Amino acid sequence: MDPTGRFLHLHHPQPFLSPFLLKNLCNKQQISLLPRKFPYSLEVSFLGFPIQLHPVIPVGRSRVLVGRCASDKFSDSFHTDLSSNDASEPPQMLEQKEASFVTILKGANSVLPQVVLASTILALIYPPSFTWFTSRYYAPALGFLMFAVGVNSSEKDFLEAFKRPAAIFAGYVGQFVVKPLLGYLFGTISMTMLGLPTSLAAGIMLTSCVSGAQLSNYATFLTDPTMAPLSIVMTSLSTATAVFVTPILSLLLIGKRLPVDVKGMVFNILQIVVTPIAAGLLLNRFFPQISNTIRPFLPSLAVLVTALCVGAPLAINIESVLSPSGISVLLLVIAFHLSAFILGYTLTGLIFRKAPDVKLLQRTLSYETGMQSSLLALALANRFFQDPLVGVPPAISVVIMSLMGFTLVMLWTKREVVVR
Repeated sequence: MDPTGRFLHLHHPQPFLSPFLLKNLCNKQQISLLPRKFPYSLEVSFLGFPIQLHPVIPVGRSRVLVGRCASDKFSDSFHTDLSSNDASEPPQMLEQKEASFVTILKGANSVLPQVVLASTILALIYPPSFTWFTSRYYAPALGFLMFAVGVNSSEKDFLEAFKRPAAIFAGYVGQFVVKPLLGYLFGTISMTMLGLPTSLAAGIMLTSCVSGAQLSNYATFLTDPTMAPLSIVMTSLSTATAVFVTPILSLLLIGKRLPVDVKGMVFNILQIVVTPIAAGLLLNRFFPQISNTIRPFLPSLAVLVTALCVGAPLAINIESVLSPSGISVLLLVIAFHLSAFILGYTLTGLIFRKAPDVKLLQRTLSYETGMQSSLLALALANRFFQDPLVGVPPAISVVIMSLMGFTLVMLWTKREVVVR
């Protein structure tokens, strides 16, 4: 018997296996080599000492164990599994690998601007890569983004959002006053100064008349998660009232009355906004374990969904976008959205300059003003206008507002990290 074995034999009356024997018995096949008349069961458990010891001590890539063979009449609350061999990695390394994997998944949002840009280039170079993602997939895709926001929010956040009527009203004004004025301005410039067809000007104005984009809610969530419920309330309000406001604005700016589809708009709100967010909140409240399990995977999936929502409209309308007037429209749409982002940020800073969270409000209202529901404008253009050129500005707008919005997400997020 080796010295350690003699020590254990003298000080611990229970039958034991010495460290030397345990070190060389790494699996059940080796344990089976013991004599047949070995008087104890082969379930190996840890030796109990009067002080707390770590039963497994990693040494390099092997483990030194102090243990004993438990008899059939002896029970112990601690058991170890010797099925793993010496080549198994320490638990600390496995935890580090798992943590790094989760960190990569959660950090997928940091590459969102690059992914949006890549999807834009791919849609221009090879349109069939996105043409399969037709308009029938837009609502489920946007609904998934809202579900991701709901999983990361609580009911209290939305109740707090309703306590800020001034901010909600400011977002509404930015959506249905500031944006239509900008749309009328750049639409007029396209006709008078650039000599573009009236249909393209109508497309720019139509884009300015629709409600806020659900992508603005997701952008706000990525930058300032606590402000996401406020952004959702703003967008939901503008979307709900768009059934009346959008036709009136289109009549004033374009001179064409659009039919009011109240039932379709209400169904759209329920499908894209209310139901997914409610599902996320309920899952987070009643099934927190499931929420915690799926939460790390949502950013990566959301990046993929966003890329599809950006690349598909561009690929489907590629011929109109690459038309001779496409570059001029591109510049006008860039100026249109850039002005909206700047005005939303600046005017909010002036109005709410005394608010303690003025910077958060500025970013939230900048997203809300700068990002339009261009997919809705594109659907209206394709349905109610015979000239296909009316759909060119909304198709370009989807790409431009996404690139600008998620570039701001990247810049503002990095700035917040530096400040902290």
